[in-house]
Amino acid sequence: MFITKDEEEHLPDALASVSFADEILVVDSGSTDRTLEVARGFGARVVENVPWPGFAAQRNVGFEAAHNDLVLFLDADERVSPMLRDEIEALRASNMPLKAGYRIPRVANYMGRWIRGTDWYPDWQLRLFDRRRGRCQPALVHESVKVQGEVSRLRGEIIHFPYRDISDHVSTIDEYTSLWSRQAFEAGLTSSVGEMMGTTAFAFLRNYVLRGGFRYGRAGLVISVLNSYYTFLKFAKLMERHAGPPVR
Repeated sequence: MFITKDEEEHLPDALASVSFADEILVVDSGSTDRTLEVARGFGARVVENVPWPGFAAQRNVGFEAAHNDLVLFLDADERVSPMLRDEIEALRASNMPLKAGYRIPRVANYMGRWIRGTDWYPDWQLRLFDRRRGRCQPALVHESVKVQGEVSRLRGEIIHFPYRDISDHVSTIDEYTSLWSRQAFEAGLTSSVGEMMGTTAFAFLRNYVLRGGFRYGRAGLVISVLNSYYTFLKFAKLMERHAGPPVR
């Protein structure tokens, strides 16, 4: 299952990677490009749901609409690796009872490198689950599925192409940190200059040194710096919210 809006560029490869599925479902929120044409060309069933209700709610629309109980959900910039496909097909063919959900490692391609280090890997994602036993939980950012029952892990990877370039990466950081700070503020969380500076410095150390970002050359350095920038910005924006609107 995919949720989409104006994803004609990414969708063909994503759909091709799940061609083994019994059903391919695309939940669209008002695409104005060829997304729907591409989806139907691959034999996908399309559900149109507008206006956009948020990531978690839109995913849950898809889970409700699915014809099968075992659901794999992806974004258009993600692909199922051959190894993951084989694992999923083996699960479907097995006579063993299925778990409530399965966590899957996700590997990103960034600046031409496969990144199996920094905070980006293994980036376990609960993406395969029994829809009778779980739903996506409401969140402004980093929404996730929670299930009732046992969760296992698979070895095959989800392949991820997260950003077009560094500018796209930075603009996404700005968007996500704004959502995070709003969510944290509404939950009553606070921050301080000391926490902001300490967590920012440690984020770079963790990414670049402890989790091996240095092994990936320029890509690893950029990821480590921008991951620490993400940490700095989310706490700075949280403090800004607590300070209130500027005095004019």
